[in-house]
Amino acid sequence: MPSKQEIESIISWCEERRKEKKQVYLIERNQFSETIEWMRRFTLIEIGRPKEIASKTSLVYDPIIKTLWQFINGTWQKVTSDGF
Repeated sequence: MPSKQEIESIISWCEERRKEKKQVYLIERNQFSETIEWMRRFTLIEIGRPKEIASKTSLVYDPIIKTLWQFINGTWQKVTSDGF
């Protein structure tokens, strides 16, 4: 299970990348795969890309509601921390 600190650090990184690149959506390599164990299954992080067109093997960041999404068992689900 991801911790709240891990989720916050990923969201913070996504926000920084959006500000740097100034694009509608970005597709970035997962830089957290070696430092955060549960992130190893994602090769890409898609920032601001609609879930409907995003890859099901990527982690998706929604900047409007500041939420991370993952595709599990046929549906997109929010990434939540241990304490919800």
